[in-house]
Amino acid sequence: MTLEQLRARLAAIDRQIIGLVAERQALSREIGALKRAEGRATRDFGREKQVIDAARTRAGEVGVSPGVAAELMSLLIRSSLTTQEQARVRAEGTGHGQRALVIGGRGKMGLWFAEFLDSQGFDVTIADPAGPAPGFRHLADWQTASGDFAVTVVATPLGITAEILDALAARGHQGLIFDIGSLKAPLAAALRRLAAHGCRVASVHPMFGPDTELLSGRHVIFMDAGQPAAVAEVRQLFASTMVQQIEMPLDDHDRLIAYVLGLSHALNIAFFTALAESGETAPRLAKLSSTTFDAQLDVAARVASENPHLYFEIQSLNPQGIHALEDLLKAVTRLAAIVRAGDEPAFVALMEQGRRYLAQRA
Repeated sequence: MTLEQLRARLAAIDRQIIGLVAERQALSREIGALKRAEGRATRDFGREKQVIDAARTRAGEVGVSPGVAAELMSLLIRSSLTTQEQARVRAEGTGHGQRALVIGGRGKMGLWFAEFLDSQGFDVTIADPAGPAPGFRHLADWQTASGDFAVTVVATPLGITAEILDALAARGHQGLIFDIGSLKAPLAAALRRLAAHGCRVASVHPMFGPDTELLSGRHVIFMDAGQPAAVAEVRQLFASTMVQQIEMPLDDHDRLIAYVLGLSHALNIAFFTALAESGETAPRLAKLSSTTFDAQLDVAARVASENPHLYFEIQSLNPQGIHALEDLLKAVTRLAAIVRAGDEPAFVALMEQGRRYLAQRA
């Protein structure tokens, strides 16, 4: 058989695989509908394990790598879960044609929330001077909006969010209001003023990016600004998803985020800055890659592609952020001193300390 004939057979098999994936997706939608009808959870971890274990076993029987089979089934399961979660959000949405306003809806996360509310049956208007987004009503200035909104999302840059919150208070804005800022210290006073005016306001921090489709394994933080009922109301918007909901005091948020976001961002910025200023070319280093280096390079590349102005806000507007940066500086300085001194016991102690600390995640 010639090379071209073999490639033609491969192409035919590939088409069959895609067709089977489509058939699997259709069955997944039917399973999701039955789960909703019977009041079952979307995700069944026990069943997922059975599917992956069965794939590993079958792979071994036919000479395929069990690891490849497990990765393939995990990808298909994730795709099925995404399909089922999105269908559940649409089926159980509470919008019922009520009006929703997303201020800053042309931004990436603003557009994510516009689409999320739209999927729940809300009639969504985007207010953003950057222009309209396909499929949504549009206002250049949110203050020209007439009538009331059941939900208002403030998805603007941190530098203007507090002003918008104060303007909402002055207007006596109706309906549920929440911001999605990455930091809360610049917004806390305005949020509390809004609550003091009797407005139903809460603060939210989605711990995922705008490309997220499946919320299983993701987290959303909810904070009370003085209207506990509003927190319950905004949490209900996510009730049909598999997202992990976390409540915390408003004043605790920035201290923890200084490490979860600030430190991790800074570590990657320092990593790619050291590489960029090392004099070594990226392609040459990539050819000498290791598992750890490749993984770190992938994360650093994603950080480098993000909005630098937003990342600067996360670093500079967090009053707790400098402490995380100082901790990072101390750790690197200490590591350099240990290596310079050739102090193996101290190096081992650092590694063991890290192993014990990270073991607590379980």
